[in-house]
Amino acid sequence: MKKWMIVLCATCCMYLNAQEVTVNGVVYTVKKDAILKDGKAVTETLSVEEQQNIRITLEKVEAEADIAKKREKALKKAEKEQKKAEKKQKQAEKALKQKEKAQSNFEKSAKKHKDAIEKYEKLKKKGKLSPEDESKWLKKIDKLKEANEKAKRKL
Repeated sequence: MKKWMIVLCATCCMYLNAQEVTVNGVVYTVKKDAILKDGKAVTETLSVEEQQNIRITLEKVEAEADIAKKREKALKKAEKEQKKAEKKQKQAEKALKQKEKAQSNFEKSAKKHKDAIEKYEKLKKKGKLSPEDESKWLKKIDKLKEANEKAKRKL
């Protein structure tokens, strides 16, 4: 990461110090007020119109570079926002799934509890429960009741 930052800073410094411009097929380098061609100063040999033309071209190139940077920045920002939105959506889906699962568990435990009570009452009416069986059924019903209450709390 540090290496990339150093390379980026060095590149920016190079661009700040000198800008290359191509005018009429000739590559000029502009450093502050001096215009260079192949490393040699040609500011004095160029006419005022040519100098202005080179500087205007340089400004256009810089403006285009700025626009490109702004677009890139906006694109990165949009991507970041999209990732945030996707993350929120996933969280919402996960929460909904958990809620549905809790609801399902509650319904199942309530049904089991109800069925156990009904079966216990049916067996009790028929007189088919011994005292030992009755205590087992009561324990089972109590456990199912606790499981139902636990599922209700989670819901």
